[in-house]
Amino acid sequence: MDGSESFTSDPFEPGSSYDTVVAGAGLTGLVTALLLARSGQNVLVLEARHPGAVTTGNTTAKVTLLQGTFLSQLSRQYSQKQVQAYVDANREGQAWLLRYLEEQGVPYQRRDAYTYAASAQGTEKLREEVSAGTTAGLEMEYVRDAGLPFPVHGAVRLADQAQIHPMQVLNALVADIRSRGGSVVGGVRVQDHSGTRPATLHTNRGTVTANEVVLATGIPVLDRGLYFAKLKPSRSYAAALQLQEDQAPPPGMYISVEQPTHSLRDYELDGRRLLLVGGHGHHVGRARSEKHHLGSLLDWAGQHYPGAVATHTWSAQDYLPTNLMPFFGKFPRGGGHVYFGTGYNKWGMTNAVAAAVGISADILGGNVPWADTIHHRVTSPSGALSAVALNAGVAAKLASGWGQVAAEGLRKDKKHPAPAPAAPAEGEGKVYREGTKPVAVSTVAGTTCKLSAVCTHMGGILHWNDSELTWDCPLHGSRFTNEGKLLEGPATKDLPAAGKA
Repeated sequence: MDGSESFTSDPFEPGSSYDTVVAGAGLTGLVTALLLARSGQNVLVLEARHPGAVTTGNTTAKVTLLQGTFLSQLSRQYSQKQVQAYVDANREGQAWLLRYLEEQGVPYQRRDAYTYAASAQGTEKLREEVSAGTTAGLEMEYVRDAGLPFPVHGAVRLADQAQIHPMQVLNALVADIRSRGGSVVGGVRVQDHSGTRPATLHTNRGTVTANEVVLATGIPVLDRGLYFAKLKPSRSYAAALQLQEDQAPPPGMYISVEQPTHSLRDYELDGRRLLLVGGHGHHVGRARSEKHHLGSLLDWAGQHYPGAVATHTWSAQDYLPTNLMPFFGKFPRGGGHVYFGTGYNKWGMTNAVAAAVGISADILGGNVPWADTIHHRVTSPSGALSAVALNAGVAAKLASGWGQVAAEGLRKDKKHPAPAPAAPAEGEGKVYREGTKPVAVSTVAGTTCKLSAVCTHMGGILHWNDSELTWDCPLHGSRFTNEGKLLEGPATKDLPAAGKA
């Protein structure tokens, strides 16, 4: 759902000053900016590409309080008070967003939400979710029939949830921010931060100053809080399907208990009701073939909707916190004037707005009880173990990546290094070694590019994504185009050409 063609950037003015600068024009950043602009603040939003370029613009956009089996997972790690705070946060995020859409005349659709079990083993998870949800005040019910065209062993239903078109929402927010004197600038990437108040934000096009700074970049682009070590980057796939004339999308919004995840909802385009399917996620940069994951999702859809034709396919990146609970609020070592939101566990439509409400309240001096409760959580032993396992995996992947390059790049006779490989075939990329330096080479649209194969964040050896035709880092999820331009992740710099520092 690309919004680059419809977006016109406000001018960037190096050296200018603002009450608050927000980095990132997804849902978190734009709602935060709007809430601050409503209070009379002079607000600037800086976006490295265009609004919705990353997660928000590529989501299937379910605005629901039934989030798979997430509440029962939370209940295993946290007290009921913490789980209730999470539900209250998401309830407020949902209510705020839907109320805003009604005020702005932005269309959305009411749908019942379902979590379904395709196997008998999955039904116990459903019953645990009903228990956790009803304890938190949600009117969940266990049902046998979910209205799907294939048999299920049971489902949880939560009535009267919603689905949206995310780019329509972002466009409305941008226009509203501008109508209140704020600016939304594209093509400017925040790279660093110095000072306290006012703080200086360093970008690829100069500096600006602000009393407050909000990092709404999916994963924080400043490493001071080490959040890249607390978040697992996950990439998943989606497709829009034109069904046969005798077929129709199911009546609700759906997600499976089993892995790989299968998500379904309808979408209207030019008078046609398309089916959106999603799922088959994996750790960024660690799939043998991303194209295979997308193909498996399409195969699954074809089994249940024979003859359906994919009109669009895409993927999105989310960040999963090791301790499950999203992070938002004041950023560590930010002098008390840097704020952030991240780790929404693929349920960003409600969590992003909740984070924006909490962040803006912190900046404006408000008090949000559920936010205070979430801020004072204590990581459970299982959450701590998850963090240890994640970072052990990162360290192992870092070592194995460099080890493979060394092994594959040199002959055993070190006096005769292996020759550079031939240019990859169209759509392919590979990593090899020139002297002591790993090189990433790919061919896209007839052009072969040779780049450093080392991620500019923390030195991971990059992986070729054969579906998106990008270079992805298997450590913390930074991604680059075939030409080396940074797309997303904690990195702040492009890939240099091969042979350059």
